[in-house]
Amino acid sequence: MSTNFADFQTGVYADAVKGVNSRYPFDFRSIERKAAETLPEWVHRYVSAAAGDGRTQQANIDAFAHYGIIPRMMVSPPQRDLSIELFGNHLISPIFMCPIGVVGLCAPDFQGDLAVARASAATGVPFTLSTFSQAPMEYVIKQVGDTPTFFQLYLPDDRELAASFIRRAESAGYSALVVTVDSWEWGFRPADLERGNFPQFRGFCMQNYYSDENFTKHLAKPPEDDQPAALAHYATISAHPFTWEDLRWIRSQTNLPIAVKGIQHADDARMAIDNGASVLYCTNHGGRQANSGLSTLQLLPDVVKAAGSTPVMFDSGVRDATDAIIALTLGATAVGIGRPYAYALSYGGTESLTHYLKSFLAELDLTMSICGFKDIATLKAAGCEHALTASR
Repeated sequence: MSTNFADFQTGVYADAVKGVNSRYPFDFRSIERKAAETLPEWVHRYVSAAAGDGRTQQANIDAFAHYGIIPRMMVSPPQRDLSIELFGNHLISPIFMCPIGVVGLCAPDFQGDLAVARASAATGVPFTLSTFSQAPMEYVIKQVGDTPTFFQLYLPDDRELAASFIRRAESAGYSALVVTVDSWEWGFRPADLERGNFPQFRGFCMQNYYSDENFTKHLAKPPEDDQPAALAHYATISAHPFTWEDLRWIRSQTNLPIAVKGIQHADDARMAIDNGASVLYCTNHGGRQANSGLSTLQLLPDVVKAAGSTPVMFDSGVRDATDAIIALTLGATAVGIGRPYAYALSYGGTESLTHYLKSFLAELDLTMSICGFKDIATLKAAGCEHALTASR
């Protein structure tokens, strides 16, 4: 696959000359608007919702406006190399898709996990499958082709079930385990509370549970035959206060590299590494958990400094490729896209999401080219001196 992702833009213009214009939008605001028109209201409400009054979600977005890229001239690289190494894999770009627990509901056929996997195969952008999915993890990974894929774990309050999820992910061929530590309880989200809108409590996105004998053995009937009983059992194991001992236990259960998702403090970064993390994942869950008011981007440099040589994944507030470049220059190894890809999935499934990912990569490639950076290492090295400037 060519790493000159900018070729996608050339193709769009060439098609237009032939009278064929794109069916899908290219900018986030249009994507967001189209998703709002397409998604069922309750799905859109859940995906777009934030904790509290939403100020943390907005802070995540606004934080990027305090930085700008300073281009360098006469050094334009005709070929760019956007590749990185992560989890022992060579990735063609530093972009990945974050785990989203209800992305399965964001496709027109309510099989969004499979659609995202196919888009991942088509673009080489890794997908992180959530514990909450509309299809079992073994089915989803069959759709990703050669693209490395990660499995995100919400730790249940049932060690046998947790161990089974981990074994299944490793056996199925996932490249890494992404362990979420900031969501053992759900954030206070008024928009969801107003409607009692929690899709998992209605049986959606539960297929990893329903397909696991360590879950179903506690039920008198298969989940499909008595879903209220299945959901009642889920409610008893859904909340497990995460501890460092839990992380050490997870480390003992698998040979997969582990990313600890939810790190925002330098001390927690060091503790995570000491207790088995292979990678740190700096995020505030897109403003959906604690409504602290601090953006993840503000916290990223201190986490990166504490991480030392340990890679740092990042998400929260990324809306376009310029945001991704800013996060990379502030030290992120890889940058995750969240809500935007869920929105892009909504109106055309695999096809519209593939278009969105190719557009994002093209913008990333073109911005680096125009600003004079040939690869991610050059971008990071220059960033210490002049690639970013705080706005005044």
